[in-house]
Amino acid sequence: MALLEVDRLTIDIPTEAGLLHAVGGVSFTLERGETLAIVGESGSGKSLTSLALMDLLPSRAIRKAATLRFDGIDLMAAGERQKEDLRGDRMAMIFQEPMTSLNPAYTIGDQLTEALRRHRTVSAKAARERAVHLLERVGITAAASRLGQYPHQLSGGLRQRVMIAMGLMCEPDLIIADEPTTALDVTIQAQILRLLRDLQQEFGMALILVTHDLGVVARVATKVAVMYAGRLVETGTVREVFGAPSHPYTRGLLRSIPVPGRTRPGEPLGTIPGQVPGLVGDVFGCAFRNRCDHAAEACAGAIPERLLGGNHRMACILETVGSPQ
Repeated sequence: MALLEVDRLTIDIPTEAGLLHAVGGVSFTLERGETLAIVGESGSGKSLTSLALMDLLPSRAIRKAATLRFDGIDLMAAGERQKEDLRGDRMAMIFQEPMTSLNPAYTIGDQLTEALRRHRTVSAKAARERAVHLLERVGITAAASRLGQYPHQLSGGLRQRVMIAMGLMCEPDLIIADEPTTALDVTIQAQILRLLRDLQQEFGMALILVTHDLGVVARVATKVAVMYAGRLVETGTVREVFGAPSHPYTRGLLRSIPVPGRTRPGEPLGTIPGQVPGLVGDVFGCAFRNRCDHAAEACAGAIPERLLGGNHRMACILETVGSPQ
């Protein structure tokens, strides 16, 4: 049995202009120890999908799913107490911006130990020892002295490492990392990604990595789900999707990143013209058709999901359309 099963997850948000169909029919599974990267440009629904798994959506959002199951637990039917028992314990989340996710009024030590003492019967001393151990494990020096500091006293890289340590306090089965390196410089990004990969192997966790950076996906992920306008357009293993990108949107994303040894200095990168369509009101057909060079009349109708081989799937009427470069 898969650790996480998601089948036809939808998220609708009422607005003054009508119902916003933010996420429509997202399905995937995740096994223990796997890393799933959900990729796509800003506004594609990646973060909302991750928040839906933790039931941390805005109060007005309407979440529905044919199946939303974590280790056999039906998350759609679970009561609030059961979900609170899972969050921070067996399911943890690393949020996108640690400066706004960490409480400025509490010390690092208080925030680290809170979840452990909520979910485990441990003394304050044992909780602080665990916090020091994990701060050291994520590469923070003088860890014991950091417990008395406040978030504003730490750099962006250190705050992100604190968020990772916080997620690990109860040794969760699943960690969801929502763009954990967006606010960091390139050197710190590489360190954080290497750290996440090493910790995942050490603790045997499943990891969902939300990102718009395909270079990150290539380095750390096992599987990839490409998301556009709230829908998954291509899924598969990293080898399948990167080795034979098939959806025009995936190919456009790959054309927009430099390839070592192939992209010459100063050479312009590929772009995807146009804008993401509005998702308020009736949504039909392929949402990418207004930006796609291969759009046809049939793209305005129902778009089937096709199995391309192995675990590689694509929601498009086209056959493979040649090299992405």
